[in-house]
Amino acid sequence: MNGPDNKGLIYNVTHVLYNHNQNIISQDEYVSPSKQFFMRTEFEGEGNPEKIINDLYSTLPTGINLRLNPKKKKDIVVFVTKEHDCLGELLIRYAFDELDATIQAVISNYNTLQPLVSKFGIPFHFISHEHKTRNEHEEAILRTLDIYKPEYLVLAKYMRVLTTDFVKHYPHRIVNIHHSFLPAFIGANPYRQAYERGVKIIGATAHFVNDNLDEGPIIAQDVKEVDHRLTALDMATLGKDTEKSVLSKALKLVFNDRVFIYGNRTVIL
Repeated sequence: MNGPDNKGLIYNVTHVLYNHNQNIISQDEYVSPSKQFFMRTEFEGEGNPEKIINDLYSTLPTGINLRLNPKKKKDIVVFVTKEHDCLGELLIRYAFDELDATIQAVISNYNTLQPLVSKFGIPFHFISHEHKTRNEHEEAILRTLDIYKPEYLVLAKYMRVLTTDFVKHYPHRIVNIHHSFLPAFIGANPYRQAYERGVKIIGATAHFVNDNLDEGPIIAQDVKEVDHRLTALDMATLGKDTEKSVLSKALKLVFNDRVFIYGNRTVIL
C-alpha cells in the first residue's frame, strides 16, 4: 500500500488482518521526505481477499492505494535480439526453478537464438522487423502477446526502441537491462566507448520502460571496478556478467512484489 502519511496506518492494517484471522509473516514501511507512506505486508491464512480489501479501504483514510497480490509465479515473455548472455541466465534460472516466473515464450527480431531457446522447450517467435514499419512490427508482436497475455515483458538485450503506443499496453510492466549507469555511453559499442574514455568503473542498470529512452524508474544497479590493464573485450565480458546479475536481482524484486513506483523513482521494500 502507499499514499499520504497519516497516524494509525500500520495499526489499522494490522488490526483488519487480525480480525480476518491472518498471520503476518513480514512487514516493512517507509515514509518519504514528501510524507508519502509505503508499506509491504506479507501474511497468510484462510480468508476472502475481496472482503479483506474492502475492510481495509473502509478503515484507511482516502488517498491510500492498496494491492493484494497472491504469492505466485509471474507469467512473462522475454524479448531478445542476438546477444545470448542475459537470456541464457534467465533460461537456466527458469529450468532450475529459481526465477519466480514462468517464461511463456521468447520473442526476437532475429532467429539467432532459436536453437538455444528450443533446448528448454519454450516457444520461440521470430518476428522480423525487416520490410516493416516500426508500427507494423510492433502490431505483429502485440498479436503474438495476445496469445499469452503475460504479466511482464523482460527485455534481455532487446536492441529495438519501443514506441509510446506499444509501452502503453504494458505500463510499468516492461523491465529492461542497460549496460551502464544511465544514461552514459548510449548507442553502439558501449564498452568500446568506456574503454576509450578510460573509465574506472563499469556498471549495469535494470529499469522499467517508459516513454523516455532509458529513463524509466530504476530497479537495481551495480558496478565493477576496472583499470587500464583491461581491454575493451575484458570490459565487455565483465560488463555482461554484471548485466546478468543486475537483471536477475531486479526481476526477483519485481516478481516478489517488492517494488513501488512513485513518480519516476522506485521504493524497494
